[in-house]
Amino acid sequence: MDQILIGHFIASERKRKGYTQRQLADALGISDKTISKWERGNGFPEVSLLLPLCDELDITVNELLSGERFSEEEYQKKAEENMVNMIKEREENKRKAIQTVVTGVISTVAFVTINMVVSFYAKSMSIPVIVTLEVIAIAIFISGILVAMEGERTLGYYQCDNCDELFVPSFGEYSMGMHLGTTRHLKCPHCGKKTWCKKVFSEDK
Repeated sequence: MDQILIGHFIASERKRKGYTQRQLADALGISDKTISKWERGNGFPEVSLLLPLCDELDITVNELLSGERFSEEEYQKKAEENMVNMIKEREENKRKAIQTVVTGVISTVAFVTINMVVSFYAKSMSIPVIVTLEVIAIAIFISGILVAMEGERTLGYYQCDNCDELFVPSFGEYSMGMHLGTTRHLKCPHCGKKTWCKKVFSEDK
């Protein structure tokens, strides 16, 4: 989905209906800041708001997802395209999640295995061999953790607690940020505030 295109479409349809951002927001029971975010292409309506938004703008969900109005003849084709795109996005997130978990598990298992081997055969090994194996174990573990962290960082988004915007932090900020469960202390690139940002796995918040 092209969020910029969809945002422009929401703005044009809102203006066509003669609504201000505040009026549309009040009709949906949300803030005008959220409407502004959608129209700038920085967010997307959560699933529970799709039908109410479409009802207010007199458009279909498929038109909203396509970012344009279309005829009845085009409806089925667009519906199929939007369904395929949504499935692709879901599958991509699933693939990233699996890769992240597998990488972390493999690096941890390799680290533990090498250390067990060193401990078991320590008496029959020379010091240089032991040191080499330990260095290899640590290198594998650190590399695996870094790859897993990168996968987790780019899987989905973080939502700013101050301005509600979504963003993907840099690796440096991500790795240095304190975290509690699915929240991480990060600086939002949109408002510049450092807050506890929660993890969301899609733009449909």
